[in-house]
Amino acid sequence: MLLSVDRSDAAETYSVSFDVIAAVAEQEGVDPMDIEPPEYDALYEVINPEALDTLFAQREDGSKRANGTVEFPFCGYRITVDGTGEVEAVPQDDTR
Repeated sequence: MLLSVDRSDAAETYSVSFDVIAAVAEQEGVDPMDIEPPEYDALYEVINPEALDTLFAQREDGSKRANGTVEFPFCGYRITVDGTGEVEAVPQDDTR
């Protein structure tokens, strides 16, 4: 998987960018580690994974950030990340 996120301390680090990969993998019925080029788009070609993680991370003082939503297309899905960090992957041709 081509993410520019350090996974060495994954147990203590929450990663919205990995959750995006996992949501697409779930929709595709594959392991998240299989979501990589050339079969799939690289996440960094669509959105900066580090910026996405930072946007939804707690502030340095431990407080949560304000609510908001980020939407972007990725691998044929409309990805929505809400203010709580919840990730949804909906097929782009779905009219929900």
